[in-house]
Amino acid sequence: MLKRKFLLATAIVLSTFSFAQKSEDASAEVLAASSNMKGDDEMAPVKSNPVTVLKDQARTGTCWSFSTTSLIESQLLKNKQGMFDISEMFTVRNIYLEKARNYILRQGRTQFDEGGLGHDVIRAISTYGAMPESVYSGLKPGETVHDHSVMVKTMRKYLDSILKSKIRPIPANWREGFVRILDQHMGAAPESFVYNGKRYTPKNFALEVLKFSADDYVYLTSFTHQPYYKPFILEVPDNFSNGAYVNIPLQEMIDLVKTAINSGYTVMWDADVSNNGFFNKAGLALHLPENSNVSMDSVRADMAEARWDERSRQQLFETLVTQDDHLMHIHGLFKTKSGKTFFQVKNSYGAVGKRDGFIYVSEAYFAMNTISLVVPKAALSKSLQEKIKQ
Repeated sequence: MLKRKFLLATAIVLSTFSFAQKSEDASAEVLAASSNMKGDDEMAPVKSNPVTVLKDQARTGTCWSFSTTSLIESQLLKNKQGMFDISEMFTVRNIYLEKARNYILRQGRTQFDEGGLGHDVIRAISTYGAMPESVYSGLKPGETVHDHSVMVKTMRKYLDSILKSKIRPIPANWREGFVRILDQHMGAAPESFVYNGKRYTPKNFALEVLKFSADDYVYLTSFTHQPYYKPFILEVPDNFSNGAYVNIPLQEMIDLVKTAINSGYTVMWDADVSNNGFFNKAGLALHLPENSNVSMDSVRADMAEARWDERSRQQLFETLVTQDDHLMHIHGLFKTKSGKTFFQVKNSYGAVGKRDGFIYVSEAYFAMNTISLVVPKAALSKSLQEKIKQ
């Protein structure tokens, strides 16, 4: 997704085991992972729901997997199933295989890259299962930082070599060569593993231990060029799998996220982070006026923001100003002394910046820059569930 190169931050260690079991200390461990839950001199918490440890996607474009996996882990905490550290890279590996098949079948006339959307994670876990981070990290022995830049170029070159060949049919075993590239760079994924003294396949682990069901999540967006309360295929480059998102009015989308947070749920957030006003190192995102010269050092939460509405939001999307740059995990609501609302967001760049890897996003920035959401279905009001029922 966001294909920028980030320095590896200092790791936050929850325990000596990378896949923690259910315990009475789980709440304390979660709070320890979220270093900014108590607020600061600019804002105070209204509601801050537990999240698992901060991670660093490092030199990869896999924010879609980190953010949505974090959402699932928080939902497991809410369901009192315990603290889990689910492998993001097992999902990424499976999605690379899907992208390769899609690229071959479309004869190279589609995107093959690192990006994806939140629904890809939900669908991948439902289809292929899941496993602990301790079982499959996607790192080779001795590696500490994810870096897919060389691997993706190698995979694309391999796929293009098959397509450029004039021989038809193409080799039936082309997938085996692709898997070898994955194994070389990420390590081979086990077909089964032992957890709590019992052997599981990834599929059985997702069903029996995580109690995972794709039906527990809904995919939402808000744009004016499609009818409301109906699903449509979101028109962004990283939607390689043609995922359908239900379209709802903008204010309803904002209110939904607030209600979800106040009810103890969390939300996966897909947004533009390249527009004016997103300050990663300052841990703030505001919808600033177009010609604003505010810097990272001068930005403050209570600054006046530009006006926003559905029309201007739509215009920015259709003129390709607002794009799906990056996916993160919303888990809290904060307010400034003047009463401005901010969403508390867990990022996947490690514990960097003034707020140790968390971003505080104003309601105005959220309104103008949101592309899509993944939300636990139980967080939706009954009236909204009825409106979007197909």
